[in-house]
Amino acid sequence: MMRYEGNEELADKTACAGVRADLKMCLLQSDCCKKEKKTPRECLNRTDGSVPNECLVLRNTFFECKRSILDNRQRFRGRKGY
Repeated sequence: MMRYEGNEELADKTACAGVRADLKMCLLQSDCCKKEKKTPRECLNRTDGSVPNECLVLRNTFFECKRSILDNRQRFRGRKGY
């Protein structure tokens, strides 16, 4: 999870917004985006090692969070992610 200074808050208050923001920042700071000048969307589909493993974990967490929105059982358990 990214650390935010002071009273910084995300403008997006929807479900899974924190995970989405962390995934976005992780991809933008990766070698794929910085050195190879690829878009974050292109970097998500790469498997050559230019994307850090933590970004791939965040991608899976974001997927699970979005899936938990559609799952009616999660009404009792709460959403996954943060």
